[in-house]
Amino acid sequence: MKNIPNISFQSTENTKDFELLNLRSLFAKLPNIQDHNPTQPHRISFFSLLIVIKGTGYHQIDLKNYELKAGTVLKIAKGQVHAFQKNPTYEGYLIIFTEDFVIHYFSKSSINLISHLYNYHLTSPISNETDLNESFLNQLKKETTEESTITQKNIIASLINIYLLQLERQTKNKTLKNYNQRHFDIFIKFKNLVEKNYTNTRNVKDYAEMLLISRKLLNQIVKEFTLNTSKMFVDNYLVLEAKRRIITSNQNIKEISFEMGFIEVTNFTKFFKKKTGVSPKVFKTTQNQ
Repeated sequence: MKNIPNISFQSTENTKDFELLNLRSLFAKLPNIQDHNPTQPHRISFFSLLIVIKGTGYHQIDLKNYELKAGTVLKIAKGQVHAFQKNPTYEGYLIIFTEDFVIHYFSKSSINLISHLYNYHLTSPISNETDLNESFLNQLKKETTEESTITQKNIIASLINIYLLQLERQTKNKTLKNYNQRHFDIFIKFKNLVEKNYTNTRNVKDYAEMLLISRKLLNQIVKEFTLNTSKMFVDNYLVLEAKRRIITSNQNIKEISFEMGFIEVTNFTKFFKKKTGVSPKVFKTTQNQ
């Protein structure tokens, strides 16, 4: 796993946060990609929707192969590892969009409802929704071919948002495997506690005490559902909330850092840069360009 390359958002249309790709055109370019081999496992730093309209094949997500056919949609979340098959035998579209696109244009209630965005371990990534896919793609293709306007990104995001909510409704309760119900309940309580108390504490020990369990057991449970440690889960949520505030509020970085629970703005800046690779100020500047 150490050699799995991390792939950032790379648009062929010079867009910053969203792109609709025809798979036939994409597959023709695969042999010429220099920084990684798309047919080998690679980790993405954005979200993808692979929708098949013709043919059959397979796609690998987190080292597991999923069979594809007309009507299949595969949801690939940020941080997941995936790979295209060699010599693909299917056609369709790949929709890619960044976390910043989600934060900026999706409602917070939708983000919480669309489980696959951040809790992709709880549900299967595959669905078969021919009619839903056709309607969605027709609307999306129409909008992307229209002359760019100030509202276009909002409309595109709304289409994706509604589509993902519809998929969520269709796949509700179709879990990938049977989880320990007690552990699942504890994980949900932990998730809710983090969302409620992250400005007060980032200490995993505090959350374990709130749940009346040991830190070791909490870490085991969180890994069961997210493949990350409890500490990573807390930190990742903190970064997500920081990005939301930086993008959507008129507060300065100092005000945001205090609201996020940091006594010193320098500590917040160091934390944010360590997790994202850029300072909060640089992140804010790039979003406003």
